[in-house]
Amino acid sequence: MVVMYNIAGRQIASHWLSIATLSLTFGGAALAMGGKKVEKTTTPPINAKNSDEEKFIKDFLADIDSSEKKAQKA
Repeated sequence: MVVMYNIAGRQIASHWLSIATLSLTFGGAALAMGGKKVEKTTTPPINAKNSDEEKFIKDFLADIDSSEKKAQKA
């Protein structure tokens, strides 16, 4: 009751061809859409009154980020 196709000298049933086609289609789509996404972090602008205050804020934020990374590794 199954249609057989002659492929590379072998007889392949039609249901195996449909299974292979669907697997490759959905598997390829899943692989193309997968992977690690790069998060774009945007920070609000720093409204400092002078350059010393801006430098202090940037250094403080960098210190907080580095301490969080160290805490995650431990």
